[in-house]
Amino acid sequence: MTFEKIKQGKIADNIVEHLEELVYGGVLEPGEKLPPERDLAEELGVSRPSLREALYKMETNGLFQSRQGGGTYVRSIVEPVFTDPLIDMFSSRPGAAEDYVEFRKSLEGVAAYYAALRSTEADREIISERFKAMEQAPEDPEIEAEFDAAFHLSIAEAAHNVFLLHIMRGLFNLLRTGVFYNRSKLYVRKGARDALLNQHKAMYDAIMEGDPDTAQNAAHTHLDYVLEFLYEFGRAEVREDVSRRRLKRFKQG
Repeated sequence: MTFEKIKQGKIADNIVEHLEELVYGGVLEPGEKLPPERDLAEELGVSRPSLREALYKMETNGLFQSRQGGGTYVRSIVEPVFTDPLIDMFSSRPGAAEDYVEFRKSLEGVAAYYAALRSTEADREIISERFKAMEQAPEDPEIEAEFDAAFHLSIAEAAHNVFLLHIMRGLFNLLRTGVFYNRSKLYVRKGARDALLNQHKAMYDAIMEGDPDTAQNAAHTHLDYVLEFLYEFGRAEVREDVSRRRLKRFKQG
């Protein structure tokens, strides 16, 4: 059960404290809709007026949002920072993909380290299910990107670091776009799909075994592989462009 009975005291404040814990701890996810007021009040064991007061406070502090048409939703803590312009950079700014993967390397190495150190049995069950989904995914870069991003996010959740968790969740759309971008290009390399799966398995195994150093190294190795290919692909594009220009001048005499 997600919600728990509220203890006595200043009921509205206790409700706020409980809901904040669920948001900050990542149990309630950005964009998630809360149950209807009647159902939520019953689940929490509180009156509807006390619940309304608490929800108003949560809206005021920016954690919840009421939407037109009804319903209260969880807001992303870091959403205003990570917006569509960052996603657009993948197609408009040279070197943006490489910069992004370098950033991921730092962030996800830490996530893998602490996931191996701190993950609970429940965390490892989620990571395991998401890894199995990657193994069984059809050979479609877009579908695999979804499973890939979900796997990485489950590792961030298992690190039990509130800042890391919410930064990674705020980056989800960017991560998903980045993963798809990387995979769509990587697949021109023979054996890339198997290599990527093996790299993820190395991360998975290390976390399951509780080996933080190996987990961190596996995350770095995985993203170094992606970086190496992106640099190589970029140089190949430059060479191709130069060759086309020379050919054009050659034909012009």
